[in-house]
Amino acid sequence: MVLSVSERTFAQEVFQASTPVLVHFWAPWCGLCRAIDPTLRKFDAQWTGRVKVVGVNADRSLKLASTYRLTSLPTLILFEGDKVRFRFEHYQGREELLRTLDAWMLETVHSGSNQLLQPQEAVKS
Repeated sequence: MVLSVSERTFAQEVFQASTPVLVHFWAPWCGLCRAIDPTLRKFDAQWTGRVKVVGVNADRSLKLASTYRLTSLPTLILFEGDKVRFRFEHYQGREELLRTLDAWMLETVHSGSNQLLQPQEAVKS
């Protein structure tokens, strides 16, 4: 189960984490949000100890939704500290999502890179 984070606990759970944090912005009415849950659990299991996965109910966290300019759900944002390093908005399938997340993590682990990667750049790595 992915840890649920609210506006009140966001800074502590995300900005103060010792590893990168993948934040899944979702809503109860969003079918695609539920569809990617198994993929996120698989990703979390594969990268245990190297990344933390949390969920934010965008309907209950309107301030966060506004701060990160959510235009569609699901939206995934990977943070290192308080910096956004990766954003994934246009869900096209579980395998593509997992490939993109894994490629980004491999790039991060092997290069120590601090640059912001777009999904298409991460997949090319």
